[in-house]
Amino acid sequence: MDIGCKTPATIADTLTRTVCVQKVQASVLRLSILGLFAGVYIGFGAQLAIMVTHDMASFLGVGMAKLIAGAVFSVGLILVVIAGAELFTGNNLIFLSVLDRQVSVGRLARNWTIVYFANLAGSLLLVLLMYWSGLWKVDGALVGAKALAIANAKVNLSWLEAFSRGILCNWLVCLAVWMAVSAATVVGKIWAIFFPIMAFVASGFEHSVANMFFIPMGLAMKGQAAVVSAAGLTNALSNLSIGGMIVKNLIPVTIGNIIGGAFFVSTLYWVVYIRKQRIDEAVPRE
Repeated sequence: MDIGCKTPATIADTLTRTVCVQKVQASVLRLSILGLFAGVYIGFGAQLAIMVTHDMASFLGVGMAKLIAGAVFSVGLILVVIAGAELFTGNNLIFLSVLDRQVSVGRLARNWTIVYFANLAGSLLLVLLMYWSGLWKVDGALVGAKALAIANAKVNLSWLEAFSRGILCNWLVCLAVWMAVSAATVVGKIWAIFFPIMAFVASGFEHSVANMFFIPMGLAMKGQAAVVSAAGLTNALSNLSIGGMIVKNLIPVTIGNIIGGAFFVSTLYWVVYIRKQRIDEAVPRE
């Protein structure tokens, strides 16, 4: 029976033998440009979530505001998958090919390193453009205040909180990419991406690349007295610094993202679908 999409076993095989292998073979220039795109695209989703929900909680409640934020944030991964870009968190799925000995650990590290820093460059580019745009001044600078509050909350998580939320986030992000591979149509890919991404944002999980936009945007707002006052965070921003961003958020969140994607999705699905297949292929037929 035709179910209109690839089966999980076929998704695993497609990613392991084709998609992930092609990713590690890409040139530095290609990875850098597509990585920059991904940083911008995820930032677009983050900025949209800030703009749309900056005052929503007071009207619809916190839960609905988080739900809407997740819904609009999903545009980021939709752009990455359909328009084409290289996202560090999604590329954690390359670990499938490492387990299957299609890709070396060195090639994996090369891809992750280039893409991670290209994602950072794209995120910072968007922060600069958004700052110049002045859109953070909308609604009496409440948009900027929302950006500041989000960033400040992220750098005040405990290490364990940030790490755990990073695991949960990329478990869902990699499942979104996984399911998008199964879909045969653009609409199918969009819906496959939408629900897991909406779930991770609405739940409050932590995404390293999204935070490359959220926290620097907050840092940009920290110097605006009107924004700080509107956010009610005067004398409460001691952890909001470049050091705080790296040590208190990006390091634990990135490690958590890797575990969520490379272990809970890549490794366990490899065990379920690929390992047995390879054993069967290795057994000689009489």
